[in-house]
Amino acid sequence: MANPMAPLIGITTARFVSPDTGWRYNRGYEGCIKAVAQAGGLPVLIPVSVDDTVLRAIYDRLDGVLLPGGGDIDPAYYNAASHPATYEIDKHRDDLEIRLARWSLEDDLPLFGICRGHQVMNVAFGGTLVQDIPSEVEAHLNHNVRDNRQTHAHDVEIDPTSRLARIIGSTRLEVNSVHHQSVGKAAPNTCVTAYAPDGVIEALEMPERKFVLSVQWHPEDLFEDDPAMMRLFTAFVEAAGGRTDR
Repeated sequence: MANPMAPLIGITTARFVSPDTGWRYNRGYEGCIKAVAQAGGLPVLIPVSVDDTVLRAIYDRLDGVLLPGGGDIDPAYYNAASHPATYEIDKHRDDLEIRLARWSLEDDLPLFGICRGHQVMNVAFGGTLVQDIPSEVEAHLNHNVRDNRQTHAHDVEIDPTSRLARIIGSTRLEVNSVHHQSVGKAAPNTCVTAYAPDGVIEALEMPERKFVLSVQWHPEDLFEDDPAMMRLFTAFVEAAGGRTDR
């Protein structure tokens, strides 16, 4: 039985329009939901089709925010022209998630970003993105392995002094990879804590905060078989459970 006093973890959704009916949905990725629940949190899906008043009312009840994967972010948010490979932009979701990231930072609410969420956090805090790794990163790896999300695509090297290394319990990790964009210039006050072999930034954190951490890979697809990935969610949920202002 779930603990009714467990921390409430808000997970943003994505808008989806059925190609058959035209009906509109807000939907969440099952892996994130299951990982948060297994880590001891109560997953709460945040609809993206709400106004600011409703969003703020939802946010004020949360103990932590998880920003999951998804489409590309509008490059206007980091003052760049759009690359031809940039796609699936949802400006409403961009604005909502950037707002949530900034609120969380201001309130020191635990914040965890995955893939797109990693990039959203960097943009929200003043950084930029590489809009297309294949055309912008020299000697790049294949970062967009979509045939199997459990495939270990490459290693990442982790800063041994980082919170990420303490959570993972190692300075090297094999990860999956389903993305064509990445963090470009890291936002002020963030620490880059992991790199892929081709130099792509794989993790960011703010060590002085209760929990502000993001990763480029998808631990929600690996946590059931990899204890290190599970520890990421456990550390996040534990930080959210440590709030004292409720």
